[in-house]
Formats: sequence, structure tokens, C-alpha cells
Amino acid sequence: MASVVGVDEAGRGPCIGSMFIVGYLIEEKDIPKLKTLGVKDSKLLAHSKRIELAKEIRKIAKKIKIIQVKPKEIDEGVESEIGLNLNWLEALKQAEIINELNPDKAIIDCPSTNIKKYKEYLQRLLKVKTELIVEHKADFKYLPVGAASIIAKVEREKEVVKIEKFVGESIGSGYPSNLVCQEFIKHNIDKYPEIFRKSWMTYKNHKSAKLQKKLNEF
Repeated sequence: MASVVGVDEAGRGPCIGSMFIVGYLIEEKDIPKLKTLGVKDSKLLAHSKRIELAKEIRKIAKKIKIIQVKPKEIDEGVESEIGLNLNWLEALKQAEIINELNPDKAIIDCPSTNIKKYKEYLQRLLKVKTELIVEHKADFKYLPVGAASIIAKVEREKEVVKIEKFVGESIGSGYPSNLVCQEFIKHNIDKYPEIFRKSWMTYKNHKSAKLQKKLNEF
């Protein structure tokens, strides 16, 4: 019986918190069950619906692999001497998922604009024989990737709640475009260093502004 793994992530762009990459392994014959449940790209679903669906799609899965990439690891990858960027770091984690789950087919939502180059890089990292499908909007086109995107999004939201309990206030979405998040970073940049992605320009700009303010006070 052929097996398929859909791989997707959540929390790629935030300045606060981890990125979650999920591999959702399912028997090909069970994929129609995902459609019956109403699985689609997580961005098209309300969060309450994602939570509800995550419970149901877990029951259909053959196996699920969740990788949490914490801010420190993201910073080390992005600022490493070998010049990894977030795309290549993501490829390393996707390969880890595929190598462990060993599917007949792996479908990837491609983070890079250059699909051909990204697919070639990912292929070189694989230790198992699998048919590799790498596309943009795969979470919209393929149900197993949609299922992976739902679980990833639920895990990311769980972490946001956990962080907010830890700091005792809202961090907004954790994304630089969010004003609540910007204010939180501005006032808490030195309090909770472990939750920030220090390689992000948002963090660097706030850090630089704070340093400049201190220098001006002399």
C-alpha cells in the first residue's frame, strides 16, 4: 500500500518564537477521508476549526513527525559561516522528516522562489527512495500537505499561548507587521532574550535603537 507524506510549516516569519515543520504520513487510500473532514490550507480556516480538525486528522494518519525549530537554532542557521538561509535550514528539517517516515511519495510546500534548485538540494539530503513533489501552494493543492499545515499552525498557536503565559502579556501574532508585537519587542528586548530571533531585522533595529538611546543619555 502506497504511503504519502505531506510536509509544511508554520511560524516561518515571526520575530518571536519557533518555527514548526510537520510531516503528515498517510496511506494513499485514506486521503479521501481528509476531504470528507473538510481539510484545506490552514490559512483558509478559523483557528477553532483548525483545533477541531487537528484532532480528527491525527486519527487517520499513519504517523506524524513534528520538528520545533527554536529561535536560537534559526539564528545559528541564518548567521552560520556556511551561509545557510531559512530556506536551506527548512530543507534540512524536511529531509529529516522524509528520511524518518520513509514514504513512497513526499509532497513539499516549497519555501523558495526557485523550485528546481530547492528540489535538487532536498533530493541530495534524502537517504530514502521516494518520489519527490515540490510545489508552491502545495498546502492548497494537496490534502496531506493541508493536514500538515493545520497541525503546524495549531502547534505554533500553542507556543504563542505558552510564551504569553511566560511573559504575562500579549505578544500579538509574534510577526513584525503586528503593532502589539513591535511594542512588546521594544519594551522587552533585554528581558526575554531566548524567545526572540536575533537574526531578524526587526530585532536588530530595536536593539540598535535602544543602544543609541543609551549612548545619547551619556
